[in-house]
Amino acid sequence: MASSTSALPKTRKKRDNKYKLKDLKALGHQLLSSRAHVNNLPLLLSFVSPASPPPHALESLLSLQSFFTPLVPDLPPSAASSLGAGAQADPEVIYRTWLRSKFDEFVRSLIEVAVSAQAEETLKEIVLDAIMEFVKMGKGGRFQSAIYHQLLHSIVYSSTEVEFLLELLSSKYLKYIDIRYFTYITLEKLSRNLETKDMRDDRSVADGEDGRDLKASIKRSISTIHYIISHVPSLNSLDEKSDCEMWSGSGDASGTSESLKPEVEKPKSEKHESSVLSATKIAKKIKLKFTKAWISFLRLPLPLDIYKEVLVSLPQAVIPHLSNPIMLCDFLTRSYDIGGVVSVMALSSLFILMTQHGLEYPNFYEKLYALLQPSIFIAKHRAKFFELLDSCLKSPLLPAYLAAAFAKKLSRLALSVPPAGALVIVALIHNLLRRHPSINCLVHREDGESEAKDHLKLEEQTAGNGNDSTGMLLSKKRSFDHFRDTEVNPVKTHAMRSSLWEIDTLRHHYCPPVSRFVLSLENDLTVRAKTTEVAIKDFSSGSYGTIFAEEVKLLSSLQIP
Repeated sequence: MASSTSALPKTRKKRDNKYKLKDLKALGHQLLSSRAHVNNLPLLLSFVSPASPPPHALESLLSLQSFFTPLVPDLPPSAASSLGAGAQADPEVIYRTWLRSKFDEFVRSLIEVAVSAQAEETLKEIVLDAIMEFVKMGKGGRFQSAIYHQLLHSIVYSSTEVEFLLELLSSKYLKYIDIRYFTYITLEKLSRNLETKDMRDDRSVADGEDGRDLKASIKRSISTIHYIISHVPSLNSLDEKSDCEMWSGSGDASGTSESLKPEVEKPKSEKHESSVLSATKIAKKIKLKFTKAWISFLRLPLPLDIYKEVLVSLPQAVIPHLSNPIMLCDFLTRSYDIGGVVSVMALSSLFILMTQHGLEYPNFYEKLYALLQPSIFIAKHRAKFFELLDSCLKSPLLPAYLAAAFAKKLSRLALSVPPAGALVIVALIHNLLRRHPSINCLVHREDGESEAKDHLKLEEQTAGNGNDSTGMLLSKKRSFDHFRDTEVNPVKTHAMRSSLWEIDTLRHHYCPPVSRFVLSLENDLTVRAKTTEVAIKDFSSGSYGTIFAEEVKLLSSLQIP
């Protein structure tokens, strides 16, 4: 029986010139017509290659697919290495074992073409469809997870661009519930392998050219895994028929098809595989697979751009579908401790875990306080941050010193941020004063009045004796603010001994919307019964552009001639 050998480029070129397209068609017809022409199989198989002309590769693919389709369900699960002496003497067993080895080679060739940079996009789409057809052609209609695992493994570890293939996979196949299920299983395994590989490489590879190549390879694989895992549709409702649509078998949503029922006396591994291949059973288990895949992925050394995309998607696309969202606490607290924009982006998910899932994070407010820097007012995700900041400071159990520290820190920032930032600061402070009457002393201080009278007497005495040094001392004492602006711990800021004098200066702000907003609130900042909270979302997305647009709109409404 003929065996396939790897041909050199020159030999392949001669072979391609020797066999025309009509010759391949004839070979295919012979293979399909009679078992006597089975030796045409290795020859056709040699044309399923990225180096072959696309018409030749396509013709060979179609012939081989037609040949293997009726045979795949009855092929043995592995090569003849495990056959006994009695089985080796059976020609039929030997023949089917040989067919199995050729089928495995055919699948490997298809995957090689699919991920190749040389292959045309039209051919790649046909190849992917052929692979996925074999995936669902297992014995009894069971999902061929081994073939699908090979496909995803080759895609993830590909050194060439696979964006087109990923788009095809996402648009055509990830809508099926069983493909989603096995996608999560495979991505978990690949993520674990990458994590182990990264740890091993960190210990053994120096920062040379090889080290840079390995890091680039790992980064590329992580990016591919992120694309796949973020494009798998979530299982929102089992009532929707589309969510229960299966790729393997012909069963309905209830999973009662004969092709999905376990067969008698199957190996243990096959029993397990067939037992999960019903839509309802998969739907029950897919949340656990989803969780394992995401947790394994988040353990990888994510590049900064992917890190940010993940943090943005977690609150809506990941946390609601996890079997136990608390499992994210290590990743989120680590992200929150990084500081800067990463902490801002992690705040949303961390807040969900704290308010909805009982996560305790003792240093939460200290880290939140550290995020109040001028740069936050020009950050990309500032709108969401300010809304979350307002929500975090809403609790009536918030200690007075913390509420005062945040109010005073925001008040000080109002002197240096853009006008849009000053507007959101005034709104935040207004809400703080309304929710926490214990910090109203920051607006009106009785001890300050008595001190002012004493200072006035001292000033009159100083003017009488002409003592300049005493006057300078008085001036310093008058302007002294107990608030420690550079202190990172809100407990040690002495905010309760200070006042919100910065807000008063905003009454004379150069930007009219800021001064108008302060004047509209200054009369009722301390009267909780007569005021309502300000909606932060109305100010959180502000910029010079929005302020200018509002001013133009206001002038237009005045109809100035």
